[in-house]
Amino acid sequence: MSGEGMTGTGTDGTTSVVVERRVAASPGRVWEAITDLPGLPRVLTGVRKVEVLTPGGFDVGTRWRETRRMLGREATEEMTVTACEPPDRYVTVADSHGMHYVSELTLIPDRTGLAPDGTGSTVLRMSFSARPAHGRAPGLLGRAFARLGAKAVAKALAKDLSDVANAVETRI
Repeated sequence: MSGEGMTGTGTDGTTSVVVERRVAASPGRVWEAITDLPGLPRVLTGVRKVEVLTPGGFDVGTRWRETRRMLGREATEEMTVTACEPPDRYVTVADSHGMHYVSELTLIPDRTGLAPDGTGSTVLRMSFSARPAHGRAPGLLGRAFARLGAKAVAKALAKDLSDVANAVETRI
């Protein structure tokens, strides 16, 4: 279980990707790493910059702009937290270039593997979906790109989960 991904494309043009990874750290430590927005560029190698747009802690309504390098280009997206259940899961949405994106990060306690500090490990799962915004129907090119793009997204998400694991497992 190290970044394996499942992808699919629905008849409504929704493309979905799910990846997961076991992390040798407690859910609390993993939660801290994935919700420390200013610290994300130190955790995720693909993230160049994060600009937090709302005051306060990480919760429903938190918004930020994240600049990443993907497919050889930099892109900035604005994300909004729509569900937050610390330290179990959070959901974000973003709208960009005629698409609506939903990401969900879920942390599942795993007692089968112990972290170095003696606590249980965590299965970190990320679900990502993209669909045409505002009821737009995807054309033939859009559907073809969705299938190709899903593989690239799955690879990028698996890299993100690997980065999180490396960050929390090597932190002293």
